[in-house]
Amino acid sequence: MQYNVTVKGATAFAERFYRALGNKKVLTTSVSMGQDAMGREGNQWYRPVLYLRWSDQEGGQLFGNGQPDSDENKQPDPVRPKTSPKTPIKNPRDTTEIPQTKGQDEEEGLKQFSFEVVTVNRRGAIIKRENKQESYFTEHLGNAVDIEMVYIPAGSFSMGSPETEKGSDDRQRPQHQVSIKPFFLGKYQVTQAQWGAVAKLPKVNRELKPDPSRFKGEKRPVEQVSWYDAVEFCDRLSEYTGTKYRLPSEAEWEYACRAGTTTPFHYGETITSKLANYDASNTYAEEAEGEYRRETTPVGGFPPNGFGLYDMHGNVWEWCGDPYHRNYKGAPTDGSIWSVNDNKDDSQWLRGGSWYDNPRNCRSASRVSFFARDNFHNDIGFRVARGVGRT
Repeated sequence: MQYNVTVKGATAFAERFYRALGNKKVLTTSVSMGQDAMGREGNQWYRPVLYLRWSDQEGGQLFGNGQPDSDENKQPDPVRPKTSPKTPIKNPRDTTEIPQTKGQDEEEGLKQFSFEVVTVNRRGAIIKRENKQESYFTEHLGNAVDIEMVYIPAGSFSMGSPETEKGSDDRQRPQHQVSIKPFFLGKYQVTQAQWGAVAKLPKVNRELKPDPSRFKGEKRPVEQVSWYDAVEFCDRLSEYTGTKYRLPSEAEWEYACRAGTTTPFHYGETITSKLANYDASNTYAEEAEGEYRRETTPVGGFPPNGFGLYDMHGNVWEWCGDPYHRNYKGAPTDGSIWSVNDNKDDSQWLRGGSWYDNPRNCRSASRVSFFARDNFHNDIGFRVARGVGRT
């Protein structure tokens, strides 16, 4: 047979194509994702293509050589079928109505997950337990590797910390009110398994090491990645899914971390080594000293915050989209990335603290910028964000 598809290529296409259909993606998107999966198995004589006739919506050619049509034979864009998205659960902290999500969310639908949130006092004792639900969708990367994206509702909050908060400094002031649009944020820090899957995708702007981390483990967060590496990860994921992924802005990150709280930590007045991975040989309030693990831990091993996000305190620092600014004077109030900076070393803000840090650096308002964009370290990782719809 002169024109054929390899067994591996056909298998990769079929697996990705039917998985996409099973996840309620439209037919055209499913074919595109199958093509991407097939391309990762090497060059093929033929690749699956699909077009729909404009006149009667009839399914046309399913398999072809993938060459572009001439102008006179070029088919119009296929019509996207209408779907009925699921409506996210209304969060009581949300100040606006949760919208019917558009674009990719219509194809996938949103699911709900349940979790328990804990609150502690200054001694680190749990004084409250609360069962909650939030909405999310799953981005499938193949080979049983997924990224879960949690819906973060719109709202407003006071960004930064007051002078009376232990460990605060001028970098976290002046406190200012910020309004946040709804968006999605990774339920977990990007894992080494997720990194490995995306690192195999075609390059957008720069090469990515397939396994850069010091502390090995598929479920551990990826670390030793620069800001440029994190951006490349987002760009490749965007190309693969057809949806814009990015790093969160500082305001989005802090809003998501706080999840409606105003205390130093989303857990309350302090943290303990039973709640987060950090240097618990140092204390913050009146809690007892705890375990200093001296390495990362698998994501999701500690209780989540009020939005259902894990490891927002500790484990690895998380890159954000904002470049360095000395403080919050003149900061935007709409939650966007503050793109104009006043430094010359191209450093970026990091959030959340890490396994290496004392508790004051793990506070919701804590921010550091001691690394330039091309630097990396074994306590720095990230999580991904995206807007509602395809933006």
